[in-house]
Amino acid sequence: MHRPELLAPAGNMEKLKIAVHYGADAVYLGGQAFGLRNMADNFSLDEMRSALDFCHAKSIKAYLTVNSYPRNESLPELEEYLAQIAPLPFDAYIVADPGVIDAVRQISPERELHLSTQANTINWRSASFWQQQGIRRINLAREMTLDNIRDTVRNVPGMEFEAFVHGALCISYSGRCLISSMLTGRDANQGECTHPCRWSYHLVEESRPGEYFPVEEDENGTFIFNSRDLCLLEQIPSLVTSGVHALKIEGRMKGINYVASVLRIYRQALDEFLDNPDAWVCRPEWLGELAKLSHRGYTTGFLFGQPRNVGQEYESAYIRSHDFVGVVDEVHSDGTLVIDVRNRIKTGDTIECFGPKMRSDTLILPPFTILPERGAAVPAEVANPNSRILLTVPFTVGAGDLLRREKTVST
Repeated sequence: MHRPELLAPAGNMEKLKIAVHYGADAVYLGGQAFGLRNMADNFSLDEMRSALDFCHAKSIKAYLTVNSYPRNESLPELEEYLAQIAPLPFDAYIVADPGVIDAVRQISPERELHLSTQANTINWRSASFWQQQGIRRINLAREMTLDNIRDTVRNVPGMEFEAFVHGALCISYSGRCLISSMLTGRDANQGECTHPCRWSYHLVEESRPGEYFPVEEDENGTFIFNSRDLCLLEQIPSLVTSGVHALKIEGRMKGINYVASVLRIYRQALDEFLDNPDAWVCRPEWLGELAKLSHRGYTTGFLFGQPRNVGQEYESAYIRSHDFVGVVDEVHSDGTLVIDVRNRIKTGDTIECFGPKMRSDTLILPPFTILPERGAAVPAEVANPNSRILLTVPFTVGAGDLLRREKTVST
């Protein structure tokens, strides 16, 4: 059985290292131009070099997104950018626009190319066309059914395919959206989407301009454009046996808690299926872990046909049962941890620590010490975001492991 790659988002260097720590086989990242997540931190040229050194030292592949749709006036800048990154040993570029593909072929003819979901490949003839253009892998449109995926893989031998398995869904065709351009002047197809499909809306009657009528499904308002998030964890067996070469997780703008939590679940679920397909079951605790993350409800999208009434989230904007509170930055030889605090914590909080494996440990937070920028460590009972603390725990923890707390705990 083919072993598909687990492909993770890397919005910055910290997220990249977390993705590797939690089991990614490959990561995709963007530079500071011509990707589709301009509002992510992204990578400078020097950071790209460091990222590639880090990944390749650990046998992890790294793909660069160059998947925007540049206008004529941007082409000189595109060519300059491609020339700057040409010496960097990316394992592939992720592209969408034929003009960008042509420019890459001129400047980096040896570069492996993967076709973005933005190209909206939804049938095998399109895939065959792109194969003739030298594309090595295609990220299939999220609108494809499982049967469509199987047919496409079967009809285009020699082509690699990847499918999204988890993350946000656009309400437009695989991300080719104009709402942001119309409402804010920021073009989603240039990497500047403001996500207006996540906003709350009111109704205005034509003859009563200025009078806004709420359409309230709950006290938070209405979210009529708000798609649920994709979650195909339970469909891992069907996706693997369909022949796709990579399972892709969305989320370059998400935090490290999201990247770590989703990866650790999909990593274990995928490995268990590959090790023993006949005995595989989707564990309830895996789904429970995914429910702890900030999400808008989950859907299987179009995998089994039209989503109809299960595709939209009409109840609230986000659901989250736990807060991410810190990351283990260092582990001293005596077992003392250096924690980067990301949300306010205090003595007496019930804190859960988890790493790449499914095991997690819980403790009542004891008194700790804060590490100031200068001077000696200070005993404390409260730590605010961006502080660093020293903490001792009664279990084994590794650098890169995360800490979280149930939202019901008062801070």
